[in-house]
Amino acid sequence: MAKVNFQIWRTNEQGEGKLQDYEVDISEGMVVLDAVHQIQSEHANDLAVRWNCKAGKCGSCSAEINGKPKLMCMTRMSDMPDGKPVSIRPMKAFPVIKDLVTDVSVNFRMKKSIKKFKPRKPDAPDGTWRMYQSDIDRVQEFRKCIECFLCQDVCHVLREHNLHEEFAGPRHFVYTAALEMHPLDIEDRREELKDSHGIGFCNITKCCTNVCPEHITITDNAIIPLKERVADRFYDPLMKLFSIFGRK
Repeated sequence: MAKVNFQIWRTNEQGEGKLQDYEVDISEGMVVLDAVHQIQSEHANDLAVRWNCKAGKCGSCSAEINGKPKLMCMTRMSDMPDGKPVSIRPMKAFPVIKDLVTDVSVNFRMKKSIKKFKPRKPDAPDGTWRMYQSDIDRVQEFRKCIECFLCQDVCHVLREHNLHEEFAGPRHFVYTAALEMHPLDIEDRREELKDSHGIGFCNITKCCTNVCPEHITITDNAIIPLKERVADRFYDPLMKLFSIFGRK
């Protein structure tokens, strides 16, 4: 059993915060969340941390471990550098409520602003639809999102510039892509993507893809295709002419 020094972000009643040191006995198989629970039990029972499933499927225990956005329950202590302290901070892109807990409610408000699923009329007389399996497969990847908001946290538009009201962010572009690319959906969300959801702010650095615990190819499979749809609709001169002269 080895001892590891943890530096955990703690806040006071005034909302001011600093890193506080704790020493923890680490045994084989432990993850960072286990160590945090041990600190709660033995050193700081008022330490605030959000968690639920401890299986990497609820997205609750998001934090910044040694400066990188990760799920605490999926980060093994055996992967941490030997002999060096482990720092745990709350997600930088969101306001801190207490210690490691952040207010991510802006994400739920943004999600509500996205136009909902609008299916086309049924194909068959019995009220059912016909779809190609390849079209279904295309959107299945997006369904894996667990809303951990690590992609939102690492995005520089939100993290450094705090444009939460002007920029939907990677998670919501994934959600929009799942709707836009659904073979039954006929709703048009391109104007909102361009304006109120600010997809033009994204400069496709792929940092969101790199931190996704579900390995969703956010940039290539969701954001870039949405950008192309917006460009075709509003900026392509040939498409502009077609939209004008192609009308009945």
